[in-house]
Amino acid sequence: MELTILGTACMVPTRERNVSAQFLTYQDEGILVDCGEGTQRQMNIAGLNRNRVSKVLITHWHGDHTAGLIGLIQTIGHGSQDARLMIFGPMGTKSHVEHLLKSVVFDVKIDLDVREFDPDGVETIFDSESYKIEAASLEHSTPCLGYSFVEKDSWTVDAQKAEAAGLKSGPQVSELKRTGHYSVRGKVVRIEDVARRKPGRKISFIFDTEVCQACYALAKGADVLVCESTHSVENEEKAAKYRHLTTKDAAMIANTAGVKKLIATHFSQRYKTLEKLEEELTGFFPNTIIAHDLLKLKI
Repeated sequence: MELTILGTACMVPTRERNVSAQFLTYQDEGILVDCGEGTQRQMNIAGLNRNRVSKVLITHWHGDHTAGLIGLIQTIGHGSQDARLMIFGPMGTKSHVEHLLKSVVFDVKIDLDVREFDPDGVETIFDSESYKIEAASLEHSTPCLGYSFVEKDSWTVDAQKAEAAGLKSGPQVSELKRTGHYSVRGKVVRIEDVARRKPGRKISFIFDTEVCQACYALAKGADVLVCESTHSVENEEKAAKYRHLTTKDAAMIANTAGVKKLIATHFSQRYKTLEKLEEELTGFFPNTIIAHDLLKLKI
């Protein structure tokens, strides 16, 4: 699993920072969280295959989080004869995508599956065999969602223990993993007898919100929290006015939710350098990484 931060700016791109986008690779999946202007170019620079994007999680429909989406749809559509893309977002997402498709002239050569949500608390919005995606409604000036990618727990089978229990590799072990037990010569072998549990990993994404209960609930126990830290503590009045988080807010969410690592991003253009924000963030929550564009992190 690898996370690439494609843009760390808030609202306006700068010389050093592009606007918001994060790309998570997991097995054969490519999950993009937001798609600001210039995201495709950032992916090229980072060495990421744009046609690998299978899902886009839109936090909200402000332009700095979505202006690159129409170009990405066109690129993926031309990259494969059976291209398919799932787009998740808050209520209104279906209408926004329809308007995007009408805003330019090109043949839509892609199967788009657009889903919109208004979750009550933290809700699972996608569920597969190996992972699920959770969403929660945040508090911004427009409908906004935070997301968590939650890998499911898995089992690592000890080959010697399995053989001693009479299990043969292949279908029998697969069935044991699937059901948690398998009958061998009249004896039930339970998975905990021959395997150890590998806890799944959790990555949460919180952007463009004021502090609210959903922030804590969504980020609870996350291995990594990618969170906006738009303003310094000195500018908390401005943060409150536009319903954004300060460095202190982001650190408080990480501390209270029991997060292991905080990745701070989405910095206001007023900060030409980030030393002050870094000092505040690491003072409040030491295990903080100050993101820069094209930062890659193995998880």
